[in-house]
Amino acid sequence: MENILYPWQFALISVAGWLNRQQQAIIDYLLEENRILKEQMKGRRPRLNNDQRRRLAVLGKALGRKILFQIANIVTPDTILGWHRRLIARQWTYNRKGPGRPRIMMVIIELILKMARENPTWGYTSIRDRLRNLEHNVCRTTIATTLRNNGLEPAPKRRKKTSWKTFLKAHWDVFAAMDFTTVDTWSPKGMVRYYILFVMDLPTRRVHLAGITTNADEAWMKQIGRNLTDCVDGFLFGKRWVILDRDGKFCDAFVGLLGAVDCTLKKIPTRSPNCNAHMERFMRSIKEECLNRMIFFGEQSLVRAVEQFLAYYLGERNHQGLESRIIAPAPEVGRRAGEVVRRDRLGGILRYYYREAG
Repeated sequence: MENILYPWQFALISVAGWLNRQQQAIIDYLLEENRILKEQMKGRRPRLNNDQRRRLAVLGKALGRKILFQIANIVTPDTILGWHRRLIARQWTYNRKGPGRPRIMMVIIELILKMARENPTWGYTSIRDRLRNLEHNVCRTTIATTLRNNGLEPAPKRRKKTSWKTFLKAHWDVFAAMDFTTVDTWSPKGMVRYYILFVMDLPTRRVHLAGITTNADEAWMKQIGRNLTDCVDGFLFGKRWVILDRDGKFCDAFVGLLGAVDCTLKKIPTRSPNCNAHMERFMRSIKEECLNRMIFFGEQSLVRAVEQFLAYYLGERNHQGLESRIIAPAPEVGRRAGEVVRRDRLGGILRYYYREAG
């Protein structure tokens, strides 16, 4: 019986042939476009991200190596198939536990080291008991291993070694520091250099303006010494050690005046600013945030700027060395309700944000 094509079958075959021709034309165009792009690259390798590699790997595996050799232009067929193998292998990769007991948590290790360093007289049992107070059950052997791996000795040897940081903090209340800085101002007679003396209470980081002058001679220094050691409101009253540099303005009369009240001046080595680090850090702050950003005309403008900065430094500025706290916070610090307002000092050079009382 002869095969008879019905009209609808003929129409379907015609449409299918037309679609195949159109798809082939699209493929030919894309192939030629890829060749042109490859010629433009002149041997430069394209940079593909992981998502692009994944997409090519999935599509390339469906085509197979033979067809890839004919159409792949960006990378070689072997590269595409290699990506696909790694993609499959990654899906079958699981986290496997190693042999032996699991390690203790990093949080517990840090607690053990913190307790051992801050308490040199605590032995393994004492540290274990303190950890139990924090709901961490760790045996003495684990504590001993942790300390040994981090270079810390047992308590009998550790208690005999005191770091300078621990020693200084134990005597922190009797330490102070001082230093000079200079500022040039304009006057009717030209440039005038002023000497500014600051004193810092090291435990609290409070800074006191001891004086400003154009001539820091012996008479001026003796008066400053009397002011600082006054038994009523002297900033250095009760201090036993004052750290300073070897500036010649700290004359013998000044040293003797402070020594009369059992306050010893400890001069740092030459060219060793790190030995007076807290004072040097304050000097950097006041210069970068205030003095270097202004032009001064006379003594009054300089005094006003320094006083405004000290008010900002003590009551409005956060200090990283004090765990980002304010030295002498105002009552509005920590207020949770109220409108946020801004306080400007020195025309907006120094700014402080706080909540206004409702």
